[in-house]
Amino acid sequence: MIELILLERVENLGQMGQVVKVRPGFARNFLLPQKKALRATKDNRAYFETQRAQLEAQNLKRKGEAEQVAAKLDGTHVVIIRQAGESGQLYGSVSARDIADAVTTAGFTIARSQVVLDRPIKSLGLYKTRIILHPEVAATVTANVAQSPEEAAMQEQGVDPLSLARAAAAAGADTAGAAQEAAEASAPEAAEK
Repeated sequence: MIELILLERVENLGQMGQVVKVRPGFARNFLLPQKKALRATKDNRAYFETQRAQLEAQNLKRKGEAEQVAAKLDGTHVVIIRQAGESGQLYGSVSARDIADAVTTAGFTIARSQVVLDRPIKSLGLYKTRIILHPEVAATVTANVAQSPEEAAMQEQGVDPLSLARAAAAAGADTAGAAQEAAEASAPEAAEK
């Protein structure tokens, strides 16, 4: 385990200024290259204490800016058009990059690393997605995954386009079956004449 001083809040790890013990790979591959932490050496501890006020002021400024953007971004709906099978299963999946691109198209510049997906999106529907704007600020965006803009509008209103298509197909099959039965019933009468 390696001891590090956190330079910003890291979710599920600690707050700014806290000394934490992490695995070497996490430190070497994520925290140190992203400048989220410093090794907890005697010199770095002294450096951090001299820079603490400045780092906290920068953090507050970035947090304030992120809160302003979050207020505008929170609750935004983005539409992502994808091809899917009859059951609503996507051919492929919707990734964090797709959501980041859709949000950027909606007027907010975000990176795919800011999009938090609990699991890949593999079917049609509405999905709430967290966007991390700052280690302490997050916004929620609704991703509307549909086959067409018309279906997206229906999903926004709470109507399931797949169930409507199934109902229409079933009604069409019932109508076709009734017409076929009527044709078969009239066929023997025509043959008798």
